[in-house]
Amino acid sequence: MSGVARVLKDDRPEVMIVLTEPANAAIVSSGHAQERDEQGSPAASHPHWEPHPIQGWTPDFIPLVLQETIDKGFYDQMVPVKGPDGMHWARKLAAEEGIFTGVSGGSTFAVAMEIAESAPDGSVILVMLPDTGERYLSTPLFEGVAEAMTEEEIALSVSTPGYQLKLD
Repeated sequence: MSGVARVLKDDRPEVMIVLTEPANAAIVSSGHAQERDEQGSPAASHPHWEPHPIQGWTPDFIPLVLQETIDKGFYDQMVPVKGPDGMHWARKLAAEEGIFTGVSGGSTFAVAMEIAESAPDGSVILVMLPDTGERYLSTPLFEGVAEAMTEEEIALSVSTPGYQLKLD
C-alpha cells in the first residue's frame, strides 16, 4: 500500500487512494497508535482488533509497512467493509463474472462498488484482487455451491469450441 500510494501520488497527485479495513476490526481508523518495540515490530495486539471473516486482512496489529501510509497520509479516504459484504461480492464475482477470488478480493470489490456509486462520470477505478478463491473452497465462502456441474452448465461446456468435457 505504501509503495503504490507513494508512487501514484508523486506521478498523479489527482489520484484518490482509498484504504479499507474490516468494519468490526477498524484498527487503522481507530486513531489508536500501534504499540511497537525498538525495531518497529508490534509489541502487543492492537486493542481495537476483533476477529473477522476477511482472511488475509488485518492481523491483530498494524504492520510497520502500513504505518508509513498512515503517518504520511498516503490515502485520501478510509471505507470500512463488513465481512458478509465481502463474501457476497466474492460469490457474485465468481458466479457472474468468472472471477475467482477470496473474501479479501470480494471485500475490496465491495468498497470499489460503493465508491463507484458516487464517483463522477468518466472516473477510472482501479481495483486489485490479488487472491484466488481456490484456497477458500472448504470455507463458508463457497458453502452451498454444488461440486458438480448442472445439466445446463454441462451443455454450455460441450457447446464451447475447442473444449470437450470428459464424462466418466
